[in-house]
Amino acid sequence: MTQLLLFNITNGLIIGAFYVLMALGLSLILNLSGVINFAHGTFLALGGYVAYTVEPYIGFWAALLVAPIVIALFGLVLERFMIRRLYGRDPLYSLLLTFGLAYIFQDFMRSVWGANGLPFTVPEFLSTPLSYDFFFLTGYRVFMMAVVVIAVGGLFLFLRYTRMGVRIRAGTLDLDTVSVLGVNVRGLRAFNFALGIFLAALSGVLAGGQLSLQPNMGDGLMMPSFVAIIVGGVGSLPGTLLGGLLIGLATGLVTMFWPAASEAVIYVIMAVVLLLRPRGLMGEEGMMS
Repeated sequence: MTQLLLFNITNGLIIGAFYVLMALGLSLILNLSGVINFAHGTFLALGGYVAYTVEPYIGFWAALLVAPIVIALFGLVLERFMIRRLYGRDPLYSLLLTFGLAYIFQDFMRSVWGANGLPFTVPEFLSTPLSYDFFFLTGYRVFMMAVVVIAVGGLFLFLRYTRMGVRIRAGTLDLDTVSVLGVNVRGLRAFNFALGIFLAALSGVLAGGQLSLQPNMGDGLMMPSFVAIIVGGVGSLPGTLLGGLLIGLATGLVTMFWPAASEAVIYVIMAVVLLLRPRGLMGEEGMMS
């Protein structure tokens, strides 16, 4: 019983880690630019496929770094020529645009890499269990959690202690004032968009080592990631982190006792939070009410 409980808690933390990376990227873009990026899950898949393509030439470790950077640069180009035109408009426009882009990118991946799943190999020493009793706790799972912790910690340190990070935080509160103070708002939004895409692509590379690569592999993470933002509180990155871990753990634990409700519990948590605290667990007053 204890081993089964630990197994489901571990799975919940792994799922929650993916939710966190996805939701933080979504939240960064939404908070500063007001863009609902429905193609975020597709950027996750693109990150995994780029890593799969370059790994035979540069190795796993370099692919882990190169693939998210390549996809972030692609996101920068996309922001420059398409997303930028929607700033200041109804968020529905950005939702419709990115929804269409998601289908275009998925068809592109099917035509280039095929519709069937592809294996993304990881170093052999990471694939072995750490112990016989806890066979489900492999070196890769520990490595994956360590990367997520480092990425999230680095993001929060960047936002708190660097000039660009402080400008992003200030822009989420009052972008007009930031512009009046002489900050290049276009460049700020572009960098912030690329940063959010980088997190999605990093999540895709990590997920590729755990799951097979598929064009729609990010679809299953999209709605829970939005739920994580709502549960944690729109506008609050710490809240998004808390929301992602909470629904990930809840999914893992409910799977142990009632597998059929493993997805429904995510939306039950959202409904309860919205009823008791409409702005989310750590959201600001007025963001959700």
